[in-house]
Amino acid sequence: MSLSNTLVVALLLSLIIIFVLHYTNKKFLPGPRGLPILGNVFQLDLNRPWVSYAEWKKIYGDIFQLNMAGQPVLVLNSQKVVEDLLEKRSSKYSSRPKWLVASELTGYMDLPLLQYGELYRRMRRASNIALGIKISSNYHCVQFEQALMLTHGILDQPDRWNFHVQRASISTMLSILYDIPPIQSLSDPRVIFMENLVDQVSRALLPGAHLVEIFPILSRLPLFLSKWKRDAHRDFQNSSKVFEDMFLSIKDKFVKGPEQPDSFSSTLAETQRRHGMSDLECAWLAGMIYTAGQETTSTTLKWFLLCMTIFPHIQKKAHEELDRVVGRARLPSFSDMKHLYYVRAIAKEVLRWQVQLPLGLPHATTEDDYYEGCFIRKGTVCIVNIMGLHRDQQIYGPDADEFRPERYLNDEGMIKDENNDGHFAFGFGHRTCVGRHVANNSLFIMIATVLWAMTISPVKETNGNSIKPDLGGELGIFWRPRPFKLLTKPRFDDAEILIQQAWDDIH
Repeated sequence: MSLSNTLVVALLLSLIIIFVLHYTNKKFLPGPRGLPILGNVFQLDLNRPWVSYAEWKKIYGDIFQLNMAGQPVLVLNSQKVVEDLLEKRSSKYSSRPKWLVASELTGYMDLPLLQYGELYRRMRRASNIALGIKISSNYHCVQFEQALMLTHGILDQPDRWNFHVQRASISTMLSILYDIPPIQSLSDPRVIFMENLVDQVSRALLPGAHLVEIFPILSRLPLFLSKWKRDAHRDFQNSSKVFEDMFLSIKDKFVKGPEQPDSFSSTLAETQRRHGMSDLECAWLAGMIYTAGQETTSTTLKWFLLCMTIFPHIQKKAHEELDRVVGRARLPSFSDMKHLYYVRAIAKEVLRWQVQLPLGLPHATTEDDYYEGCFIRKGTVCIVNIMGLHRDQQIYGPDADEFRPERYLNDEGMIKDENNDGHFAFGFGHRTCVGRHVANNSLFIMIATVLWAMTISPVKETNGNSIKPDLGGELGIFWRPRPFKLLTKPRFDDAEILIQQAWDDIH
């Protein structure tokens, strides 16, 4: 053996010894034993992984570690562990895993997926100003208009309720972001573009969708051997052109001086220089806010409608509160929000009972850490079993599996804690949903207006028996209800007339 070969072998042996010594002296968190190399990949219920996590919690405790083909994954199964790591140590636990395909598709500018760093902090600060609690009331007019259109649509065409929910949630976000007038059709080119991009990114995030996510070393292949990367670069360029055109159409108006209607993009244009963001970064920030906001609103509304068909006693209590606070001579408004405690509790309970992202979006550690004497490696993926937390009896009591809005109310029938969502649907730490105040406002006014105007019930079979919706969800990144049918009828004589009058006023 030549001297050079001897030196190479000696160096490799030294590195192996250093690696082994570094990790063999560490105590790791417990977890299920897996297969060589593949680890626990085939032990998960991929359709409902939170069920596997709940079972493993009984064996390994509130936090345990999995090996997913060499990638260490922590599963956080209790509120205490979540608060200890994602809240109190947020500086170490606020990054994201490296989703290679989704990141290339979005030019590494998708705020929800972005790794924790300078660009993330700049985008986050800009979003806080344009969507924060202080400015959220600027969007009330848009949200009320869409609530009215949604209610009119469902009341007039209950068999097309899914279309009306999609249209209202899409139109709400496009109006808030770009001051676009109400969308009437899902065939609108802007809608098609946005929804296609959402689908592209969602598919890229599915486990096993791309080989390069399983074997990241493939990302180092030259471009001519990486079709996925060529496709992603092409799609990124095409999307960038559309997003820049949409943002710059707002910015150009702002620069010319006339006062512009309130929108996310107009506020972004006004504060762009302060945050040191390019036009391209602003354009992608607005576009990616759409994906998160539209999905939260539409999925939650679908679960809300399902719940109302199953739990008529809940609906009846909401009707009684609406009659008491609003009456039957006018529609609900945002000024009623502070008095409609039960309606707000329904929105909270829908977000808890059937959360749209049962496992949230994973976090990733940016440095080595220790928790309760156990070593957590830099680059470890952290998954919160949100569905499990939402059904945790230690947090929500022995009836945690039940749909019960009263859990958010005190003995006087008021919201127990006005400063707490009471659920974990909006994330944790530095990754808490930046648009949660706007989302809560949209959900409130839409739910309040729908319940004020109508009674929702399940369809019936020919023998008169009700067809109850299936409580299972559809598979995918988001937990959506399976297709179901419902019936609606005006709740009182003047309801349809008042809705129609208000509808005519905005047309």
